[in-house]
Amino acid sequence: MYMPQRRPSARVGSAGVTHTALAVQDELGWLFREQPTEDFGIDAHTEVVDADNVTGRLLALQIKSGQSWFREATLGGWWYRPDKDHVAYWLDHSLPVAVVLYDDVKKTCFWQLISRDTLQQTKTGGWKVLVPNTQVLDRTASGPLKAAADGDPYELRLRELRLAKPWMDMLARGTRLVVDFEEWVNKSSGRGKIAIGIDHEDGKDPEQLVAWNFFIGLRMYADVVPLMFAWADCSLHEETYEQADLENYEDECMFWDEGDRFYRESFEDWSAATRGERIRPYANGAGEVDFFRVELTLNELGKAFLIVDNFANTKVRQFTTS
Repeated sequence: MYMPQRRPSARVGSAGVTHTALAVQDELGWLFREQPTEDFGIDAHTEVVDADNVTGRLLALQIKSGQSWFREATLGGWWYRPDKDHVAYWLDHSLPVAVVLYDDVKKTCFWQLISRDTLQQTKTGGWKVLVPNTQVLDRTASGPLKAAADGDPYELRLRELRLAKPWMDMLARGTRLVVDFEEWVNKSSGRGKIAIGIDHEDGKDPEQLVAWNFFIGLRMYADVVPLMFAWADCSLHEETYEQADLENYEDECMFWDEGDRFYRESFEDWSAATRGERIRPYANGAGEVDFFRVELTLNELGKAFLIVDNFANTKVRQFTTS
């Protein structure tokens, strides 16, 4: 009987992403979020964390794994040769881009920023970039990578909007996007996990698109999470909260007397206390974890950005007087 087997290259590739994530999270103390496979030329984003505060400063990572990427050794490191399409994409990317080479023998990640300064054009018209053997993805990388991610606050906000554009496009097409997050109510670390998914309106859990960790310190998740989506309004996911409220109402108010079912108060009266609450948990696990699910709706900022982005991407030249 034939049993499908995972290719060795796939295992090495997965190990590269895993080790890069560990280096980013454990060595740098930053956030790491793997990107969907359809994101051309970018495998992950990392967000700078400064004194346990997320900064909104991001880097895009291209991760290459295995010994094949270390065959072209040169003085001081290895040559990495991206194709022309990737170079054009990276130079035009809204974020600074770094390539990470993972050595699966030494279990070590090496990095280099992609820029017009580090890229070299070859005689054949191709491109190459030197990945130094001294640039290990560990604590020593914090300074230069943080400097690459820094930028003017105005530009940083535009970066965040450009990165969120695929989700804005989905909302504009009528896709229902939901955000799931959990809050450990008895811990003060402020570290949590957030996920964006699609509600297919089939009664099943949302189809997860992307998930990442985040830090918010001592602030309440319900207050901070909506701020991560300046381009959308956040509201309670109606179906989730209706079902949860009905179950909680049954648990708290229903009782049996001689085989007959009674309620201590009506559902309308019982639910009055939660009306008007903007963001609240729909469930709690063992008194330790609050569960939230909110739905995103494109707001005026999001709609306006899509209009501006569409204009900026038109091929018609804007007339100027100069």
